[in-house]
Amino acid sequence: MEGESLVYAALRVLYEPNAARKGVLTHQTANLWRAGKLTLQGDIFQDMPPVLSRPARDDTVQLVEPKKMKRLGKGGTLASRQALVHSLVHIESWAVDLSWDIIARFGRDPSYSLPAEFYDDFVRVAEDECRHYELLRSRLEEMGSHYGAFAAHEALWDSAMATAHSLPARLAVEHAVHEARGLDVMPSTVLKFRSNGDEQTAQLLEEVIYKEEITHCAAGVRWLTYLHDLAKSSGSTVSERQATPDWMVEARQHSSVETWFHELVRTHFRGSLKPPFNEVARAQAGFGPQWYMPLATPIKTSSKFTVLQQ
Repeated sequence: MEGESLVYAALRVLYEPNAARKGVLTHQTANLWRAGKLTLQGDIFQDMPPVLSRPARDDTVQLVEPKKMKRLGKGGTLASRQALVHSLVHIESWAVDLSWDIIARFGRDPSYSLPAEFYDDFVRVAEDECRHYELLRSRLEEMGSHYGAFAAHEALWDSAMATAHSLPARLAVEHAVHEARGLDVMPSTVLKFRSNGDEQTAQLLEEVIYKEEITHCAAGVRWLTYLHDLAKSSGSTVSERQATPDWMVEARQHSSVETWFHELVRTHFRGSLKPPFNEVARAQAGFGPQWYMPLATPIKTSSKFTVLQQ
C-alpha cells in the first residue's frame, strides 16, 4: 500500500466485502495517509478499477426493502435495544464506505480542484465511522447479539447513488441532510437507552459518537462552501482550456452557498426536512437555520427538544 494513490487505497476498501476487514484496511490507509506515505498522483487514475455502483458486501446481513423492516421499538426490552444498536452498527458500516466513496469517486475529477485538506477531512471521517462501527459492534456483542442477527436495508446507499454524479449534491444530501438528521435524533436515541437502564450504550452514543458526528456534518458544510467560493472566484483553478463544469455554472447562479444548498436538496433529496432540529449541534457544525429552515416542513405546535450537554 505504501507509495500508492489514496484513491486506489480507497477503492481497495470499497472492493473488500467483509465489514471487519474493511475496518482493518481503513485504519491502515488512514495511518499511511497521515504519515505522508500515500499520494494524490492524478496521472495514474486511468489505470485504476472503476468505482463500484455498490461497495462489495458479503451475506453477513440479510438485506430487505426499507418498508419491510420491523419497527425497532423504544428500547423497553433487551431485544429492542439489541435491534436499535444493530441498526446503528449497520449505518456506521455503510458510513465507512460512503467516506471512501467520496474520495474514490470525486478525487480523480480535476474540475473540483480539491486540496489535500479535503482528503484529510474525509480520511478522518472514514476512520471515525470505522471506530463507531467497531465500538457499537462490540457493544452489541456484549448485549448478547451480533452483527447480522437482524435484517437491515440499504436506503442510505440508495440515497448516495442518487448523488453519484455530483460532489456538491453528495455533500449537500449525505453530509448536510442525513448527517444533520442523525444529530437531530441522537438525543431521543440516547434517552431510549438511558431511561431503560442501559447507561453504557447511552454514554457511548453521547460521549463519543455524537460529538464526532457533529464534525462530519461540519465537513459537508465546509466543502460545499469551498466549492461555492471556488466557482464564484475570478481566479478559478480550473484550466481555461476546459469547458466550465456544470456544477460550477450552477453554483455561480447563487449569490450564497445557502441558496445553492436549497436547490441541491430540492433536486436530489426526496421529501422535506422535518423538525424538530437539534439547533445546538447544527450550529456547532456551522450549519445555522438559514441553511435548513427554508426547506423545513411547517409544524403547527412547538416541540421541546432535549439537547445533549457538550
